[in-house]
Amino acid sequence: MNADTALRFVDRVNPVTRLAAAILLTTPLLVSVDWLSAALALVIQLALFAAAGVRARTFARRTWPILIAAPIAGISMLLYGKPSGNEYWNFWLARVTDGSIELAIAVTVRVLAIGLPAVLLFMNVDPTELADGLAQIAHLPSRFVLGALAGARLVGLFVEDWRAMALSRRARGIGDHGALRRFATMAFALLVLAIRRGSKLATAMEARGFGSDGTRTWARPSRVGWPDAALLALAVSIATFALAGAVWAGTFHPVWS
Repeated sequence: MNADTALRFVDRVNPVTRLAAAILLTTPLLVSVDWLSAALALVIQLALFAAAGVRARTFARRTWPILIAAPIAGISMLLYGKPSGNEYWNFWLARVTDGSIELAIAVTVRVLAIGLPAVLLFMNVDPTELADGLAQIAHLPSRFVLGALAGARLVGLFVEDWRAMALSRRARGIGDHGALRRFATMAFALLVLAIRRGSKLATAMEARGFGSDGTRTWARPSRVGWPDAALLALAVSIATFALAGAVWAGTFHPVWS
């Protein structure tokens, strides 16, 4: 499968199926804290990212919060994890031992294995398509879905409003000093603007029948097909292979033990 074919395959999958696949893939990885199962899942995921044509620059730009959070979580486990085995360094409550080192590696790799799948699965998801799927396939309440969609659409406007306020304040000569005060006044102004805009949007949606209790129709039907089944099967296969490999190697360590 070349890169274009892989990307087209992911784009053909329903957004709700992508969400379900992410849950099926990552949830089983939470039952164990061993390093091997997470490493197996991570290696397979990276191979799939490469097959899907995800470039390293795009990958880093999309996943930088995870790439930062993973080592931070690992360092905390390295210093304050359950001590066992040989001790290499200690300072007050911090102790670096064989057990904490193994736990730090396991946690770091597991955070990456759990967080990275969303990069490929939700890279090009349209909020409207996701809302259509949640209402028609997952059968969530239409009021909740449409309200969440409207809120998501307004996020981009809030960013533009913040930028416009900053530029207007600087043009008036009041935006070059007092960073804390400037942030507080701009945040309050944005809050007032958001409340006003939300009230107008709610009134407009109510006038168009979005609050009706009758049977709702949808302009864009949301469907699932064989790509959805293939993605779900792939997610289950990766999680099963990772846990089975840990059990076979004897590294499986359930969280409740």
